[in-house]
Amino acid sequence: MHKLTCLWKDPAATKGYTAAVSLHGHTNRSKEGLTFIPKFAARHWPLRFGLQVQGWIAKIKSGRVIDFSKAYWTPPLHPLAAFQLERNQIEHVLGLESMVSLTDHDNIEAPMLLRVVPEARRTPASVEWTVPYLHTVFHLGIHNLPSSEAAAIMAQFAEYTKNPEKDRLRDLLAMLHKMPDVLIILNHPMWDLTGVGKERHMQALSDFSAKLGIYVHALELSGVRTSNENRATLQFAESWNQIVVSGGDRHGAEPNAVLNLTNARSFTEFVHEIRNERRSHVLFMPQYAEPFTIRMFLSLLDVVREHPEFPEGSRLWDERVFHPCHNGEIRPLIELWKQPPGFVRLFFNVVRLLELAPVRKAARSYFASTEHEMHFPHGTSQEAQSKWQTIHESHSFRIPTPKSTGWRTPAASLRRSRENADSPS
Repeated sequence: MHKLTCLWKDPAATKGYTAAVSLHGHTNRSKEGLTFIPKFAARHWPLRFGLQVQGWIAKIKSGRVIDFSKAYWTPPLHPLAAFQLERNQIEHVLGLESMVSLTDHDNIEAPMLLRVVPEARRTPASVEWTVPYLHTVFHLGIHNLPSSEAAAIMAQFAEYTKNPEKDRLRDLLAMLHKMPDVLIILNHPMWDLTGVGKERHMQALSDFSAKLGIYVHALELSGVRTSNENRATLQFAESWNQIVVSGGDRHGAEPNAVLNLTNARSFTEFVHEIRNERRSHVLFMPQYAEPFTIRMFLSLLDVVREHPEFPEGSRLWDERVFHPCHNGEIRPLIELWKQPPGFVRLFFNVVRLLELAPVRKAARSYFASTEHEMHFPHGTSQEAQSKWQTIHESHSFRIPTPKSTGWRTPAASLRRSRENADSPS
């Protein structure tokens, strides 16, 4: 049984619960691909032209070819900052006990590092595992791996991702399913990650569900996917008699927009609640009511923002984006150019206009009129004037990280000098 609630519509949703769970958040240990850039640029001629020009310049000056298939970026928050961001939303905004499960792509470095930090020592060993299947790719959230076996299990995950075989996948999922404290979630199942097309993706998803769905404990309603997509996930889950859980999929400085409410006293108890009792109360936080397009641009701002409090080498956005150099070695962009190309700086400056209140208000009004209202059939429809509505309108739900510039920082404050201004381009 699952229940879905929007906090801005039902401000009393947390009554009767003692804790909330944040699932699926990323740290700077995740490597995020950049193949979306040429796809996005192809739909917008100024970006497409700028990308082509920069490609010509790079080839003429250095003989390099821009290779988005090998380039990647890392989210800005280090593990402790990501943990604190999620914990603070639950404890300070909701007033509940917190449980946080961080899931970077194909590695468990973040939760294992947090085990030595007293405030985060109970962080479960969790991961977002990349699972090739037929002609597409799925992401599985594997939560609460046994510490003594986690490294060996991760090695098996890596081997399958590199050399996918159906029978091997069944064996791995069966092994995980036999571990009673492990939670297996199919993350954002409707998302066509590889771009094979909706029909082929759904064929693969149905095949996966029919053959391996017995080992999956829940499907994810994602905090960074549209309400239409989440509704489709809900309908798909119900057609397979499956329950849904939350998954924020946070990459920036906005805390997860979807949480789970629970009375569990530990993460292991929460796993049993999902797996054995088949109970899940998914809570959509006020930030999910913000127009989807605005939220995506604000997340982009989080990625490109300067973080002066971070360790050296991770403060600037082009220190967190990586590309092969002339000999194939992967290096940060800041070592490959004197400064970002003009069209990149122009695009970022346009995005940063959202930091200005009048621009943000106008954009919110425009996109709110073009995007569908958040609605789920199992949620309450009663509108309520409350502190949650005030939170939504003031955007105070967007909690800045400690010492960070915060999302309202004027664009002018993002200008900085470059110590490597004389480095070769």
